[in-house]
Amino acid sequence: MKLLSYHIKAQYLALALSIGFALLLLIFRIKLTHSFFFIFLVWNLFLAGIPYLISRLLIWFPKICASRLWTIFFFGTWLLFLPNSPYIITDLVHLHSEHAYLKWYDLFLVFVFALNGLLLGLLSMADMFSLLSHRFSKKVGLFTMFKVSLLCGYGIYLGRFLRFNSWDLLTKPKSIFLEMLQTIYEPNVWVMTFAFGGFIWILFLLMQSLTRPSETR
Repeated sequence: MKLLSYHIKAQYLALALSIGFALLLLIFRIKLTHSFFFIFLVWNLFLAGIPYLISRLLIWFPKICASRLWTIFFFGTWLLFLPNSPYIITDLVHLHSEHAYLKWYDLFLVFVFALNGLLLGLLSMADMFSLLSHRFSKKVGLFTMFKVSLLCGYGIYLGRFLRFNSWDLLTKPKSIFLEMLQTIYEPNVWVMTFAFGGFIWILFLLMQSLTRPSETR
């Protein structure tokens, strides 16, 4: 128990340092260029952290999972925001902007934010996998995370190409449904879904393989 507690504290500290480093990079750029162009990365990273916060709440307060209704609600909300975690990778597209004239620094800046977002998402998926495996089985957990990975890939497409936000599913459900029907035969849909979804799935499996030995000690 003490070892597990130390591991969790170390994880929180590492995440805090990594996110703090990203913010320092952004602050330095603002001071250097007097431009707030990349400030949107802070908002995107905040959205990327919501799934991790939800999964941590379910870990901290397991009684929530005793209620089927609350479990569905939190899982649905978690799934709705999860694509925001890997989505920051696509912010590399902003390097083509005229405002991104510090090419190498800006590339590194976006990379660090994207890495933090990706880590938050993967850690959140690890939490959900643990909960699902405990409640059902490891096979159910793995299969669910595979489908979640593909849904994340599709969510990235909806965000980057169709410019929808997570909450638009609640505020503009009809618009999203119609757009999905119109674009379902476009190659970009499947390329983004399977490319990003496969990448997320592979990283999730890699994280599981790296953390498994420490869990069995």
